[in-house]
Amino acid sequence: MRTLVFNAGSSSLKAALYEVGAGAPLKAPEAVWRENVEQEAVGELLERAGPVDCVGHRVVQGGRFLRPVVVTDEVKREIRRTAELAPEHNRTELQTIEAVESRSGSGLPQVAVFDTEFHSAMPKYAAAYPGPYSWWEQGIRRFGFHGISHEYVAGRAAELLGRRIEELRLVTCHLGGGSSLAAVRQGRSVDTTMGFTPLEGLMMGTRSGSVDPGILIHLMRNCGYGAEELDRILNKESGVAGISGLAGNMRTVEAARAEGDSRAQLAWDMYVHRLARELGGMLASAGGADAIVFTGGIGENAAAVRAGACERFRFAGVAIDAERNDSAKDDADVSADGAAVRVLVVRTREEWAIARKCHAIIAAGA
Repeated sequence: MRTLVFNAGSSSLKAALYEVGAGAPLKAPEAVWRENVEQEAVGELLERAGPVDCVGHRVVQGGRFLRPVVVTDEVKREIRRTAELAPEHNRTELQTIEAVESRSGSGLPQVAVFDTEFHSAMPKYAAAYPGPYSWWEQGIRRFGFHGISHEYVAGRAAELLGRRIEELRLVTCHLGGGSSLAAVRQGRSVDTTMGFTPLEGLMMGTRSGSVDPGILIHLMRNCGYGAEELDRILNKESGVAGISGLAGNMRTVEAARAEGDSRAQLAWDMYVHRLARELGGMLASAGGADAIVFTGGIGENAAAVRAGACERFRFAGVAIDAERNDSAKDDADVSADGAAVRVLVVRTREEWAIARKCHAIIAAGA
């Protein structure tokens, strides 16, 4: 089945074309082609792709949809309704769906695959917020995100370790422009750092991650800040970019840090500190770990960030081999010899994971 996949991130729109058959392996094969595209080029890309059987989409916030679904008007309404919970993503994803529909008509099946799916079975004590219980009744809960990536790299980690995922405890670390961690036990997400929106948790490229909510109350009461201004600051002007005064790109920050830029150093130190702090929480939620898995642009390529976070858990048997802790060109074990907890680098392949899910849902309906 020729499947064209669109993956809208907070800072990019990726597209990939795959040939998917029954029994397709978990490890991603080479795509027919894979590239970054501009939103306005979706129609042109469809022409270049030629005949396809299905178009798959990564949709960050699925709302009440917990499993992949064929896109209908009802599905589009739900994606639109939940856009304010994932403003960096859902609107782009809906625009892409509508662009495909406009060019190819309703006869071409489109499938929405949700980032929230993998975390949807988290225990209630991990999913609920400690506000009034009426929040839970209103649907205010911790959804978690990057689920497609967390699920994929957890499965690949099991393959690399030569073990069944059902017998493993893992912490998966998706570190990119947006970043989150997940505690994975017996193949299921039992906790994660992102919550009701992708703003909670780790310090990110331009997003603040978790901050004391009292700061927001203070800014509203005493500085006249409104919801739109706070939304812009927390999502666009905070995190690594906000502290360093540079772009939210970790490569830029690391280069400035090497040249003695004090704010770049502070941003790097804060990023690693907060990563390690949240990593400790996920290790507790997983009940320990057989492996820690790094993925995403930073997780795969920033060896110093991986080493800086893992060094703080040497007491727990986490140790990185300095000679092997450079950027992996493929999935790799970068643990030091004798480490009790393995450290793996796995290249996330969200587009392939989406293509496999598209094949499953289309085949089931055939």
